[in-house]
Amino acid sequence: MTIIVDQPPFENGNEEQIQKKREELELVLDGGFSIPHANSFGHNFRDYDVESERQKGVEDFYRVNHINQTVDFVTKMRQEYKKLDKAEMSIWECCELLNEVVDESDPDLDEPQIEHLLQTAEAIRKDYPNQDWLHLTALIHDLGKVLLLPSFGELPQWAVVGDTFPVGCAFDKSIVHNKYFLESPDYTNPTYNSKYGIYSEGCGLDNVMMSWGHDDYMYLVSKENGTTLPSAGLFIIRYHSFYALHRSGAYKHLMNEEDVENLKWLKIFNKYDLYSKSKVRVDVEKVKPYYESLINKYFPEKLRW
Repeated sequence: MTIIVDQPPFENGNEEQIQKKREELELVLDGGFSIPHANSFGHNFRDYDVESERQKGVEDFYRVNHINQTVDFVTKMRQEYKKLDKAEMSIWECCELLNEVVDESDPDLDEPQIEHLLQTAEAIRKDYPNQDWLHLTALIHDLGKVLLLPSFGELPQWAVVGDTFPVGCAFDKSIVHNKYFLESPDYTNPTYNSKYGIYSEGCGLDNVMMSWGHDDYMYLVSKENGTTLPSAGLFIIRYHSFYALHRSGAYKHLMNEEDVENLKWLKIFNKYDLYSKSKVRVDVEKVKPYYESLINKYFPEKLRW
């Protein structure tokens, strides 16, 4: 069913802003899953301005992230991690590793990542019971955060989590804490600081370098290990942190027709990814057999990481 959150009157703002607000307030949910009114800290979701215990740390994170996520850095990381020589394990084994990870860039979440993965997957499973690929995508979308662990290089948080964005072209103003891009060496590089930069109209996002992190890593792991997930699943994995695109509509000039179609699924997924960050608990052992069956359907038993 469709649950509509009580909407305040939109007296100010243009039609596009009003529609965006309405989209943000509407969630398609079922099975008793309720929309939390606040995140784990009692604030609105994705509020990067509110004064809170974690806020200063989140802003400091984005300052370092925006300064260091350059074309040179991303190229180096993709070359290193495409080797897939860090570990060999199953998808579920990787899920269990995430119990050790907390994302410092997220102003909404203060719980182990495995809790969030299952909350998201179960919420989607209730509303889209026939889209099993989407259930599995929800389960695995954040597995790349193992990059924070010693056996995967123990990368700093700014190189693993947070909102992602293209490098090699101009930084859009909709990117959170965008003022810190002024300190990036790519900001003043004429090769990279124009609208298209090193890309072209409609080149396709698959040909665009994204800031390095868990999204791109899990995308590489999935592709190189021969997953049979549909392209929409891979699109969600790689771009679920690309809020400048799916929340603000930036960078659409780089998209091709397949991207446009896949973006529809990403927008569906993102509502659950964001609003399922709550205190709802999931019985891991009860749901484990179902997700293991999906893993066996779409992935090999062991993957190279």
